[in-house]
Amino acid sequence: MPLSFMKGAKKAKKAKRLLRSGTLKKPRTLQSQDYHTLLEKCLRSKQLFVDEAFPADISSIGCKELLRKLPPCVEWRRPQELVKNPQFFAENASRFDLHQGLTENCWFLAALASVTFHKNLLTIVVPRNQSFDKNYAGIFHFRFWRFGEWVDVVVDDRLPVDKNGNLLFVSSARKNLFWGALLEKAYAKLCGSYEDLQIGQVSEALVDFTGGVNMTIKLQQAPPDLWQIMVRAAYSGCLMGCQTRSGPERVLDNGLVAGHAYTVTGIRSVTCKSGTENLVRLRNPWGKIEWKGNWSDSSSKWEQLNFKERLLLRKTREDGEFWMSIEDFEAQFVELVICKLTPDLMSHENGKEWTLSMQIGKWEDGTTAGGRMTYTDTYWKNPQYRLKILVGDEMEKYTNSCNVLVSLLQKQNHRHRNQSPPLYIGISVFKVPLEYQGIRSRLPRDFFMVNRPVNNKCIFINEREVTQDFHLYPGSYVIVPSTAEPGQECEFILRVFSRKHLLEVQGESPNMVLCCKKVADKQDDLENVIVRYFEKHPEITVSQLQMLLNKGSWSSVRHAPVKFSLEDCKVIMAQLDVSASGTLNMIEFYNLWQRLISYQEIFQRRDIDKSGYLKLNDLQAAVQEKGITLNRHFYNLMALRYGDSSLKINFANFVCLMLRMEINGEVFQNLSKDGKGIYLNEAEWMMLTLYA
Repeated sequence: MPLSFMKGAKKAKKAKRLLRSGTLKKPRTLQSQDYHTLLEKCLRSKQLFVDEAFPADISSIGCKELLRKLPPCVEWRRPQELVKNPQFFAENASRFDLHQGLTENCWFLAALASVTFHKNLLTIVVPRNQSFDKNYAGIFHFRFWRFGEWVDVVVDDRLPVDKNGNLLFVSSARKNLFWGALLEKAYAKLCGSYEDLQIGQVSEALVDFTGGVNMTIKLQQAPPDLWQIMVRAAYSGCLMGCQTRSGPERVLDNGLVAGHAYTVTGIRSVTCKSGTENLVRLRNPWGKIEWKGNWSDSSSKWEQLNFKERLLLRKTREDGEFWMSIEDFEAQFVELVICKLTPDLMSHENGKEWTLSMQIGKWEDGTTAGGRMTYTDTYWKNPQYRLKILVGDEMEKYTNSCNVLVSLLQKQNHRHRNQSPPLYIGISVFKVPLEYQGIRSRLPRDFFMVNRPVNNKCIFINEREVTQDFHLYPGSYVIVPSTAEPGQECEFILRVFSRKHLLEVQGESPNMVLCCKKVADKQDDLENVIVRYFEKHPEITVSQLQMLLNKGSWSSVRHAPVKFSLEDCKVIMAQLDVSASGTLNMIEFYNLWQRLISYQEIFQRRDIDKSGYLKLNDLQAAVQEKGITLNRHFYNLMALRYGDSSLKINFANFVCLMLRMEINGEVFQNLSKDGKGIYLNEAEWMMLTLYA
């Protein structure tokens, strides 16, 4: 057999081995455990599932520091042995559900709290149609994005508890809710053990939950437009988390926890007597211990706001969530992590199509592990990827450059996460001069001796993922991912996002190129229109709100189109205009838009006869789906107030009803210190009734 053919076959076999097969629709099974096969087997044998791959013993918890935190007696029990009516999941699952246990995995919980804002993402990670009632067999499954592919992880429902039946690790504020504890168990299995969840970066968990790409902003060198970046991130549906300075996890005098991860749960601009202040809302995964400075629950700063803003934003309960100014946020936290599925965050041209290209490669000692640029004899041996930036109308105005985000993700080399510390890795991008553009083989040593990278100095970081943002002109480039030292072996994924580009392996046939463009549906197109509208009109009036809402397609019933009247929009404006300015800004409108999408999904599910209206029983089911339970006579009152002469409610009136119920419910929670009642003086009561 010819030697060239043997080499080609060997190379093809190697490339095939590097490919990842798990997709969102058909994820790869971890350890060949197929959920549906195992479920059917257990149902046929009438036996509860016992996961031998992740046994109910100390080996699944760990072998080091975590063991010292355990109580003398550790038992493994199923949820039915702990509570009378266990539930797997609640449709109104929120960031307040989960509390951290003995494991120092605040980074995991901070990321998970962010996912609860995005029900579509949560549905991917926590598949529905699982319960302790129908087809229960003691087996559950979850999905994670792991090194370029989606992986389905199966676990049994035996959970570690103390002698009193208290969960040792993640628990829920609602004692009979177990999705969080079982999700943590599945993630522990994926990472090796519960102890392998000790210490981590919120950025790592955000990627594992979404398959997105992270952008990390070091807050000591925060860009001057940090607030605008966060506004765009919030509007485009990004997930955000942050971390305090590293060190032993301890509570500081200001109420923050050192060496701790937090979730960014909201941002708001408020109007004070002295002017506008930009506020960031954060949550401690512990569910307690809050910031004590300006804009904290007990801060006098709240007195500078009008009553309505205080009513909607200020909380007095100890739930781990608090507000602080953007200035204090920059001073007290070391980094902000923004995770987005398509990285149009840093560009003002939201909504245009992005191209994702992915290459899977490997640094191998003696061949492709060349180390950083100072190792001049070996650097050129690192994997090289030719990137072509194409000319198009996607170029940014005036600069003619293209926004390009490059992500380098390394794979852990050990089954146990904490026994595989990440290597120091980095990315360099070089402009390829005309005389080298015809070379299809690997660029030689001489090229790197005389050419400097576009990013000037490559920074090496010992984190699982390194990302860098570039503004590149049309032309030819070469990307060189490398470890800091030569000879270090590891598998990696290189991902490139831009408006329009081509990516291939320099000198080899590409082992994997995935070009997937975002297919914009009508709703996406409309969101693009809205973004452009807010660029011209930062604040919109009631009539403008009516115009924007009526551009949406809110009904699947042709003969019952949804149109919001001016009166409907006045009701909506009254609920969401926290500054009492008579207008809505982009953040307030985004919050409304997200609620409308949620209401639309519920309305269409409960409109069983597809008439475009909800009857009384449909209304009750729709309201309960939001986690609101009321007496029967309340639903009669709702139908009388918001329905037509036949007591049927259309979508526009359903929106007004749900907004009023949800927001007033939030106001109650903000004002109540015990969750049971509130006290108001006469002036506050008059303001509240006028507002409602």
